[in-house]
Amino acid sequence: MRKTRVSEDRKFGFALRPGGSRSSDLVRLTFIVSTLGLISATPATAQQSNPLAIHADDDTRVTATLDGGVNAVAEENLYWNLADRFAPSANFDSDAEWLEVYVKPGINFEHDAGESTQLYGRVSGVASATLGTDGFAQGDTGRVTLEEAYLGFRTGTRESGQFDISVGARELKLGTGMLISNGASNGFERGAVKLGPRKAWERSVIATYRKNGFALTGFFIDPNELASNNTGTRIAGADARIDRKGGDYAGVSYINVLKSGAPYPQAAPGGSGPPAFLDGGRDGLNAITFYTKFHPVSEGAPGLYVALDGAYEWNDRIRLRAWGGRFQLGHLWAQSKWRPELFYSYQRFSGDDPDTDKLERFDPLNYEGSPASWATGSKSALVFINSNVQSHQLTLKLMPSPKDFLTFRTAHIRVDELRSPIQFGQATRLEITDGLGSVISGVTNGHLADDFFVEYTHLLNRNIFVTAGVSVSTPGKGIKVAAGGDVPVWTGGFVNLVVKY
Repeated sequence: MRKTRVSEDRKFGFALRPGGSRSSDLVRLTFIVSTLGLISATPATAQQSNPLAIHADDDTRVTATLDGGVNAVAEENLYWNLADRFAPSANFDSDAEWLEVYVKPGINFEHDAGESTQLYGRVSGVASATLGTDGFAQGDTGRVTLEEAYLGFRTGTRESGQFDISVGARELKLGTGMLISNGASNGFERGAVKLGPRKAWERSVIATYRKNGFALTGFFIDPNELASNNTGTRIAGADARIDRKGGDYAGVSYINVLKSGAPYPQAAPGGSGPPAFLDGGRDGLNAITFYTKFHPVSEGAPGLYVALDGAYEWNDRIRLRAWGGRFQLGHLWAQSKWRPELFYSYQRFSGDDPDTDKLERFDPLNYEGSPASWATGSKSALVFINSNVQSHQLTLKLMPSPKDFLTFRTAHIRVDELRSPIQFGQATRLEITDGLGSVISGVTNGHLADDFFVEYTHLLNRNIFVTAGVSVSTPGKGIKVAAGGDVPVWTGGFVNLVVKY
């Protein structure tokens, strides 16, 4: 049996267990909420003078940072209430309300060691918790963990050529975040599953050469996984990117999974029977990705843009060949009232074909799973990871004022391969939770769901904003046929306050 190292979330963990002694935990949570409240009440003039600056002279700059958030969430008919039909003995509550909180303090430093040469670094931590029971039947729990802790060295300028290397726990995102973005897991024993305050990789070595708009990056990264679901994944690779004026860019990445214990599901022959699970299926995975965004018309329709992303994956050890990608077409009317932006996205990720003896299941690795990035739908993104799914999505963004932002999203979600496993759980979490894993190992109709999401954000000032959202997911025929009858609509909403210094 593979040994699992105890990570910081256990070392510094706390759990809010119903009926237990909770005084010290409530003190911590009260401190978090009080801190956010005090920051919210800080006069704007004080904020603009950067009250978190610690030290500055001709050579050295030290600055504190502080992020935090409070999020109230309510859900009705979670997962279309399928738990009552497929796992009634689990006593899963399909109606849930919970509160999430987090605070993330940090310190940045930069020291000029010579002409065009700097030493730099950052240390930060996260305290997070969930009060009540969340949508994954996890609640009254939280953790204090180390987030970032890295040192770096850079020399040269971007005009003449700059070399930059860092070592330690820090964030890294490749391209648009299709495969490499979220370096840390949230939720479950750590709490704050919706706010998702952790993103840094637990260990990393990142080296980048930049010149003008070109950047070449080599990396080694180790995800900061949950102690309860540590797959021991290690990843290395390289990325080359070109950025041009006007927001146009193009890049290509190579990714290699050096080591992993993460299992892969494989469809039963012909789609009849339960799927098989390949222990350590991710181990040795290779991927080539490309990404680009460009404005094809400079006059007449300068706001028109096209974005393309694609990935091809292979692993000769298990005969895996998989692919995924996205096409996006949009237009921004920057000079019009309310600055509207409308764009259409089609994304697709291959599923395992039950009629072959090969494996075609796409592995999304550590993708950016927010609705604004790579989520397949809004609510459905809590159910389906980016594997064996496809979706048509339409988004409208409006800015009624410089402090107000309104977004409408709709998604039509379909399966890629019938009678093939569809993953449940958050991001790359593969374990079966509360019996829900038995709901779908394959569907006989391709229509999974239709999601609708309205989100409003108001900036209280340059550092504090409030966001509220309402979302609805209507089950498709594939879900209804699998359930054997009528399935209710899944609805929910949230309100949160986020502080960023």
